[in-house]
Amino acid sequence: MVPKGPVGRKIAMRQACLITLEGGEGAGKSTVARGLQARLAERGVLSIVTREPGGSPKAEAIRGILLSGKVKPYGPFAEAIMFYAARIDHIEKTIRPALARGNWVISDRFADSTRAYQGALGKVDPTLLGSLERVALAGFRPDITLILDVPVEIGLARAAARRGSGATDRFESEGRGFHARLRQAYLEIAEREPDRCIVLDASLPPDDVLEMAWAAVEMRALAGVSNTFADAALQ
Repeated sequence: MVPKGPVGRKIAMRQACLITLEGGEGAGKSTVARGLQARLAERGVLSIVTREPGGSPKAEAIRGILLSGKVKPYGPFAEAIMFYAARIDHIEKTIRPALARGNWVISDRFADSTRAYQGALGKVDPTLLGSLERVALAGFRPDITLILDVPVEIGLARAAARRGSGATDRFESEGRGFHARLRQAYLEIAEREPDRCIVLDASLPPDDVLEMAWAAVEMRALAGVSNTFADAALQ
């Protein structure tokens, strides 16, 4: 876990950065995304907040199909293909153009969600999923991934409160065991890729989680861990 730290330093940077937020239902990803965007704006850094599945017109259309559960009967590999179809459009129509303009991009979910949901939980063969990822992403990857870790009971309660009387989507409707395995899958991803992933305790109050998230972004930016920050951190 990243400790709460100072947030007042100005970021030195010359290139844009892709930050992805991952975690189970009710982890607070969208709240952190908006908070990070506000912190960046305070320091004169332009950014966009986007989401997956979605983030571009075609990807949003695919989002509706996926979250409706219409693809579920065809199996997790079919879902993975649909997620990557949406992701390709998202990258080409939204993420790459924003980065090219010098804007930072904060994405609520990215490829790690497919690894966790369809890979670890759906048991899509890792080699097959890895091949799909290599073809679709062609080496494109986030600079920093913040994994918001929250106990299942807390996350599901938050998701239910947010949803109100609305219907559950394809993934919210899964049982507790599904979400427990999902949490573990994300922690395993973080363990495998510590250079990119940082785990935050998302059970804390939202303001505290945002402080930790911002401290993590600053730490990685200023330390030059992020591949787009390497030269900027030396200034």
